[in-house]
Amino acid sequence: MRVRVVHPAELGDAELTRWRALQQTDPALGNPFLAPEFTLAVGRARPGARVAVLEEGSQIVGFFPHEIRKKVIGKAIGAGISDWQGVVAAPDLEFDAQELIRACRLPVWEFDHLISGQRPFARFHAWREGSPVMDLSAGYEAYLSQRRAATSGSIKAALRKRRKLAREVGELRVVYDAQDDSLLATLMQWKSAQYRRTGMYDRFAIDWITQVVEELTASQAPGCAGTLCGLYAGDRLVAIDLGLRSESVLVDWFPAYNTEMARYSPGVLLALAMAEAAATAGIPTIDLGKGPAAFKDTLKTRELPVAVGRVVVSRPVAAARRVHLAAAGLARRGAAALRRG
Repeated sequence: MRVRVVHPAELGDAELTRWRALQQTDPALGNPFLAPEFTLAVGRARPGARVAVLEEGSQIVGFFPHEIRKKVIGKAIGAGISDWQGVVAAPDLEFDAQELIRACRLPVWEFDHLISGQRPFARFHAWREGSPVMDLSAGYEAYLSQRRAATSGSIKAALRKRRKLAREVGELRVVYDAQDDSLLATLMQWKSAQYRRTGMYDRFAIDWITQVVEELTASQAPGCAGTLCGLYAGDRLVAIDLGLRSESVLVDWFPAYNTEMARYSPGVLLALAMAEAAATAGIPTIDLGKGPAAFKDTLKTRELPVAVGRVVVSRPVAAARRVHLAAAGLARRGAAALRRG
């Protein structure tokens, strides 16, 4: 196997067509974060974006999108806003993970949402987590019936709050796949405020993230397109979600809600409204993203395993990186304690 590393902008039409064809070989590759459009958008915003093109003979057999950060650290492409990571290749492709990373001239490659079923990376998993999903393959009503039966009144309580919101504020309506710059601007404002409230770093204060989000929101590519969904009660905007969709998966990417409406559980109401619209549009799966949250337990029908870890080629660099991350984590915890205190 030969490995050729290029910037995403250097990929030609034939290579992008091959990339999309390889996605069709495995349902796990149907996530929009593994579409070439996501890598191309990150490449236009990030000079360290790279793609390793894997070749056997005259045939391309895989693509490995990644980034170089801090000059030497390898990360997944779009790390920080990417919820699904891995090599785009047929599931039976055999390769050595360390040799791949070495061919990319990286001393270490870090991942936090890696497809856990990609066997060459298995021994580099530090741990695995579940990414909860909503299965809409049988339709929205079948999904809702299943969740009513599986939860201890959580869905019924959400539906009561939906009726209460309509009664007290105004008739509910949902705008799915809105083409509205002002709605995106409001989402960013609300999400930034949420990040500040919760002590998380504000992703929308980072230029490259804003650039990627705006580009993909304007995209209509079938494999990777931003999908704005707004929930209104009368004339009041209650909640907004920016999803990222392919033909088979809608990722719940950036949800936010009007804090004045918090008592109505607007996040769950919007997720249900978005699920109904997605099912009508023929999308069978909504990925809620890894990480614990009560609303995810209410909405999920199952979980997809993702892995966190790193592939190490240079042990000194990896050791220095561990020290840096430990110090950074200590600093974040100290800052959070000061905010609380």
